[in-house]
Amino acid sequence: MLVPMSAAPVVDPTSAHGAFTLLWLVIALPALGAVVLLLGGRRLDKFGHLIGTAMAVLSFVVSLILFITLLGRDSADRSVSQHLWTWFSAGHYKVEISLLYDQLSALFLLLITGVGSLIHVYSIGYMEHDERRRRFFGYLNLFVAAMLTLVLAGDYVGVFLGWEGVGLASYLLIGFWQHKTSAAVAAKKAFIVNRVGDIGLSLGAGLMFVTFGSTAFTVVSANAPHASKAALTAIGLLLLLAACGKSAQFPLQSWLLDAMEGPTPVSALIHAATMVTAGVYLIVRSNFIFTNAPDARTGVVIIGCITLMWGAIIGCAKDDIKKTLAGSTMSQIGYMILASGLGVVGYAFAIFHLLTHGFFKANMFLGAGSVMHGMDDDVDMRHYGALRKAMPITFATFAMGYLAIIGFPGFSGFWSKDKIIETALTENWVVGLCALLGAGITGFYMTRLMLMTYFTNKRWEKDVHPHESPKVMTYPLIALAALSVLGGVLLAGNWIVDWLSPVVGVPHESSPPIPSLAISALAVLVVAVGVATAWLLVGAQEVPRVAPEKVSVFTRAARADLYGDAFNEEILMRPGDRLIRDLDTFDRTAVDGFVNGIATSLTAIANRLRLAQTGYVRTYALSMLGGAAIVVLALLVVNL
Repeated sequence: MLVPMSAAPVVDPTSAHGAFTLLWLVIALPALGAVVLLLGGRRLDKFGHLIGTAMAVLSFVVSLILFITLLGRDSADRSVSQHLWTWFSAGHYKVEISLLYDQLSALFLLLITGVGSLIHVYSIGYMEHDERRRRFFGYLNLFVAAMLTLVLAGDYVGVFLGWEGVGLASYLLIGFWQHKTSAAVAAKKAFIVNRVGDIGLSLGAGLMFVTFGSTAFTVVSANAPHASKAALTAIGLLLLLAACGKSAQFPLQSWLLDAMEGPTPVSALIHAATMVTAGVYLIVRSNFIFTNAPDARTGVVIIGCITLMWGAIIGCAKDDIKKTLAGSTMSQIGYMILASGLGVVGYAFAIFHLLTHGFFKANMFLGAGSVMHGMDDDVDMRHYGALRKAMPITFATFAMGYLAIIGFPGFSGFWSKDKIIETALTENWVVGLCALLGAGITGFYMTRLMLMTYFTNKRWEKDVHPHESPKVMTYPLIALAALSVLGGVLLAGNWIVDWLSPVVGVPHESSPPIPSLAISALAVLVVAVGVATAWLLVGAQEVPRVAPEKVSVFTRAARADLYGDAFNEEILMRPGDRLIRDLDTFDRTAVDGFVNGIATSLTAIANRLRLAQTGYVRTYALSMLGGAAIVVLALLVVNL
């Protein structure tokens, strides 16, 4: 169990004024774009994509203005609240639609709108020939607006509103090509699995109301240190369940790889700027709960460790380029969850890695889309090889993301992931070794992807002619590649810690078991072993089209997502089906039999009684006379 830590400070937000009165526009602009594009009809087909992109870019501009304005404030005065209206009230309980803008939400706004805008621009070229492109951009705007609502809400009920909006948008985008059965099934799977996690958030918010009498951040954070440990632990575990659903963490990770059935820009948006980051945001935003609930934080660390290894192992065996990257996302989010479970010492580094991951993962997913664009939408890396010459810009930009994710010195991932490994080793050496091993496996599967795609021998079909993507797709790749290189430098050092400390608390002073420089060198060495292993197994020989029956049992397990779906089917789905069938049988035989039996009995009694109804007046008169005689006799007997 992790040791208790000091509670995060409570910062009372000031009312919005000046530039901060524009805060609502950050959400309103993409929301307006979604409404216009989805309700405007076919008349907008020719330029609807431009409207959607413009709304995302304008939202980024407003977010940038707000961030610069926030920088000009004193560090203790960087929490701003904007009240919009009262949503509903019940007795003394009131839920207001209010926005909370502080150091944490400011970073998320820049990531969501900045990376989101680049994905919108990229999508102009990627979806150029899709007849439903206007609707696609409407869904993208809806996705961005929902995520912005989630990170700007000042109340857990408001968070839940954005949370559900993200779930709806992901369902619409994953299943955008619903004419494909696989896409429709994947969308349904993501929606249903996330409903399980949503139960955690709804029950957690309900328990907050019972415990604190409110679901507002300011009230809950102020009273959390005085609440019972049992209540805080229960709330923390429920929020962790919610995070597992949205961020595809064990045991609710099964939907993420299937979600690759959606268009590639959707994958980039889900993995880099929106959906899977929501769980990390929820835990870090709820630091006042987890800091005071060490048992819940222990659960967070365990889930993070399991998932970072789970996703990394899956990524080692996938031949689908997008699913390899999806397994990578699962693993990298596991790093963030792990760091957030370390408490005050890890919150800032979880967000640090979330930001750098947003840069290099968007870069690589869009790069994968560029490869697919040049390879007639083929996603099988066994059909690639030697694409670095045919697609030089895609290769160069993808390589920047590759170097960032494996933690090559100087690149963004090096700064952020090393801080998580260092912090984990300082707090718990077992957790630290898990993080270190995950880094080595990352080096293996990402090098395998690079070799199979851009190096080794040409393996594409004769009628395929690889070519570079248009500029509208490569320019966003160049921008994201630059962020993949420089993002860590911009946020490195104590800046990210100092920036977020008013929100998540000031970490205590601690010394790692070995010098920080030695930990960085060790991490680089472990990654180098993974890279060398990939070269020996893949780069030094031609990549064959291996038949499934010829691979090892470990590879088969990884390709089957470590049998996560099989487990869910056997333990949850099939017993559920049997339970429903048994309940149906019980309903038809026992319940319906009982009800129908009563009806049949009453019908039989009625049929018997109706025989006494002859319709003859003399019979009824005789019956009345007989009845009267009986009454008279009864009275005489009583009087005697």
